[in-house]
Amino acid sequence: MKRVWLLIGALAVSASVAGCSRLPNPFVSREQPLENQPAEQIFQQAELELAQNDPDDAARLFGEIERLYPYSSYAKRALVMQAYAYHRERDYDASRATAQRFIDLYPADEDAAYAQYLLALSYYDQIDDVGRDQGLTFQALQALREVIEVYPESEYARSAILKFDLAFDHLAAKEMEIGRYYLKRGHYVAAINRFRIVVEDFQTTTHTPEALHRLVEAYLSLGLEDEARTAGAILGLNFRGTEWYQDSYALLTGRGLTLEPAGEGFLSDIYRQVVRGEWL
Repeated sequence: MKRVWLLIGALAVSASVAGCSRLPNPFVSREQPLENQPAEQIFQQAELELAQNDPDDAARLFGEIERLYPYSSYAKRALVMQAYAYHRERDYDASRATAQRFIDLYPADEDAAYAQYLLALSYYDQIDDVGRDQGLTFQALQALREVIEVYPESEYARSAILKFDLAFDHLAAKEMEIGRYYLKRGHYVAAINRFRIVVEDFQTTTHTPEALHRLVEAYLSLGLEDEARTAGAILGLNFRGTEWYQDSYALLTGRGLTLEPAGEGFLSDIYRQVVRGEWL
């Protein structure tokens, strides 16, 4: 009989524990309304929801703290955490709006840099394939620049710099894609305009060597040998070890042309900058 009662007791404890594990809030009972709970407990529950991968409910709870305790220290912390929770939920518009509100309300707070970084990420994390409109990329660049320039000593500045470079490269890739499209279809002037943008405005990206080679191709197709030679000369000075230089070298020398600057134009200006060490 004693063993039976022990077994019954163990089952009762197990049922109790299992019931507790199903409760969504281990800090506060279900019956207790949020209005009767202290800010700290609501904040802890919101953090738990994040840990349990429920950012939507976490954002709601962080918002309740600001509503119920607007002048508490938890309200300020909850606002930036709400922006983070929205970002986890991929509700980028809400994340951006909440982060901006934190910056507006607490511009000198130590978490302002993080709020600005979240705002930038709300644009950056929506950048996907090159073929889509690049408006979000421009907005990401502007927001990331804000982190870099306004909060240069923050822990987020380095990450912002890396993401800025990637977004910048993304824009150059878009110009290259359009340029190749025009080049393939024989629209050489339109192609040159796109490759020129990469060479002049995105010269620090990985796409510059190819852009110069494509300029060689386009200029040779138009019979503009001086411009083609100058583009090849710039390739030789800056990117001699690339496949693009080898391809341009083969194209030019195959026509009996040297890779030397000739004539005038934007490429001749760039070549002079290269010689003076002012380019790239």
